[in-house]
Amino acid sequence: MKNIFKLLEKLAAYAQGKGYGASSIKNEVKQSLCFTKKDSILAIDIGGNIGNYSQELLRQSPNSEIHIFEPSKVNIQKLNQSFHNQPNVKVQPFALSDEAGGGVLYSDRPGSGLGSLTKRNLVHFNIDFEESENINKIRFEDYWRNVLDSREIDLVKIDIEGHELSALKGFGAAIEAVKVIQFEFGGCNIDTRTYFQDFWYFFNGKGFDLHRITPFGSSLLDKYSEMDECFRTTNYIAVRRS
Repeated sequence: MKNIFKLLEKLAAYAQGKGYGASSIKNEVKQSLCFTKKDSILAIDIGGNIGNYSQELLRQSPNSEIHIFEPSKVNIQKLNQSFHNQPNVKVQPFALSDEAGGGVLYSDRPGSGLGSLTKRNLVHFNIDFEESENINKIRFEDYWRNVLDSREIDLVKIDIEGHELSALKGFGAAIEAVKVIQFEFGGCNIDTRTYFQDFWYFFNGKGFDLHRITPFGSSLLDKYSEMDECFRTTNYIAVRRS
């Protein structure tokens, strides 16, 4: 009986989108594009890894202009190989944060999707987080002003293993130019001690509504609840209020 209740709890959470974010890229892109309402967009892929999200974005919106940020040397090489003949995709070898400078990327192996600017404690999963490499960090506001000429941005995707809030704080005035932001929240936020409440108040103060991505579509969250503090991988869409 105890196991049945645990299963029911897990299924109910999954139906709400909590824990649905582990392998939902196709749906993440689809639901995010619904809010942009444009055939071709300017998109920012923060935490590009090996390019799966950007590839899916190009599949669903082929004429989009994409700027990918990825600090891992192994993955930068893979991204450059994947997009070398696509001039509408720019690969930038940086991590985004709230301050510019040097940093360290920790992971269990070179190029890992678990790579984070925090040395995570994953002993309970038998994962050794001893790999590291020196990387460079920049603030997105500087890139937006100097490279993008302060243009309007249709879609931002952020998946940087617990440092999403730091990257958002580095947007500065650029946040006012963004229409849609899709971001991940999960177990890595335990290590960085950031909570869904932090995101709720950040976006509410910046004029965004929050939606949770579920298997059945996006679900608008009309208020904050402690029930939202679920550390199983979950994806959200922040949409600027009109």
